[in-house]
Parts: sequence; C-alpha cells; structure tokens
Amino acid sequence: MNSIAKRVLVGVLGGLITLVGVVALVAPGPGWLIIFTGLGILASEFAWAARLLRQAKNVANQAADAVKIKKRHRLMIVAALTFASLVLMVFWYASTR
Repeated sequence: MNSIAKRVLVGVLGGLITLVGVVALVAPGPGWLIIFTGLGILASEFAWAARLLRQAKNVANQAADAVKIKKRHRLMIVAALTFASLVLMVFWYASTR
C-alpha cells in the first residue's frame, strides 16, 4: 500500500473512531477511551495528532494527580475507620451484656 493511501485510510479510520468517541461522551459509553484510541490511530501518521495526544495525556495525568489521596491522608482515614470499628464493637459488646 502506498503512503498516500495509507495516510488516507488511517485518517478516515482514526477520524471515525474519534467521532464515535465524541458521540459516546453524551451517550452512555466510554467516550474518552474511544477518543484516545482514535487519536492514537491518527498519531501514527499525523504529527498534529501526536502533539494533541501528548497534551491530552499530560492533562489526564495532572487531573489524576490532583485527585490522588496522599499517603498521610490515607493512613489517617484507615486509623479513623479502625477506631470507629473498635468503638462500635465495644458498644455492641456492652449492649449484649
């Protein structure tokens, strides 16, 4: 397959998958996953799509880091839940006597 036909095929296929992902954003479905898949296909042939995919990955990583629970907070949550469980067990034990 010559390079022009391959670029056209990749462009059409990647574009259609990306459009399906955009539709899936408003309809039930994994819209962002489909969009990233379409961009990945487009990025195999087009530099602009590779740049856009890289930027989208950076934004997604920043968003994931923003909502990540810090280790100290996670330990505090576990300690609080453990303490609450112990208190509930003491009350339950006391109420059965």
